[in-house]
Amino acid sequence: MKEIYLAGGCFWGVEHFFSLIDGVVKAEAGYANGNGSTSPSYEEVYTDKTGFAETVKVTYNPDKIGLDSLIRLYFKIIDPVSLNRQGHDEGTRYRTGIFYSTAEDYPVIKAVYDEVENKSGQKFVVELCPLENFFKAEEYHQEYLVKNPSGYCHLPLEVFRWARHYKAGNPIE
Repeated sequence: MKEIYLAGGCFWGVEHFFSLIDGVVKAEAGYANGNGSTSPSYEEVYTDKTGFAETVKVTYNPDKIGLDSLIRLYFKIIDPVSLNRQGHDEGTRYRTGIFYSTAEDYPVIKAVYDEVENKSGQKFVVELCPLENFFKAEEYHQEYLVKNPSGYCHLPLEVFRWARHYKAGNPIE
């Protein structure tokens, strides 16, 4: 199994989306790349004083889905030119970022990043950097949209319908 850490605004929708993807073993909501070496609380992260971003740890089977496909999927659900904002959520905790834990993943991520950015014709503000730290969020944040089916999410419902039918290996346009 391999992992990649994706910050895409509120982690509830991002976690739910990736949990539906064929080849993803687990998606966990948490906080990444902030100040400190101890787990922050949601209330602390919410102040935007900790430097942490709401992030999803995606554990995947590379024999079923490639990192390049996961990054393409990620770009389908975020606004990569919106700084510290996704949907109605604002603040540095909602910034976008791809945080990798293995240096060998960087060239794969960078190639997809550059390709998608070039096709868009716009400059992306998505952070692309090594993972500094990650702390799993409180239990009530895990599988939030499963536990609260009518809960808030900045992602449109159609991305979840699409994710349920996506099969690894299919081209992502």
